Amino acid sequence: MAENGLELDEFAPGDPLADMSMDMEDKTASDLAPVFDVPVSISAVLGRATMSVAQLLQLSSGSVLELDRKVGEAIDIYVNNRLVARGEVVIVDERLGVTMTEIIKDGDSAA
Repeated sequence: MAENGLELDEFAPGDPLADMSMDMEDKTASDLAPVFDVPVSISAVLGRATMSVAQLLQLSSGSVLELDRKVGEAIDIYVNNRLVARGEVVIVDERLGVTMTEIIKDGDSAA
């Protein structure tokens, strides 16, 4: 019995519940084939700025917004609004791109 008073069941090999947990570990990328065509939204955020409505209304063509990032600092990469990586801005055939430099693990998304 564990310190907290709970007892954990152990499953013998061949038990359906034990087999199910082993099956989950043996999954490969090909098992994900049914979701390969599901669209996801990817965003690369250069930085953020906060301003009052009065300041916003004063903006015009040519106005410069100062962002919270420094030149050369990693930018955030989001998949479906979830931070998943950081990267650097690059130019690819005269278009902007992002080179991923860091993959964010769960719970490691502090800015």
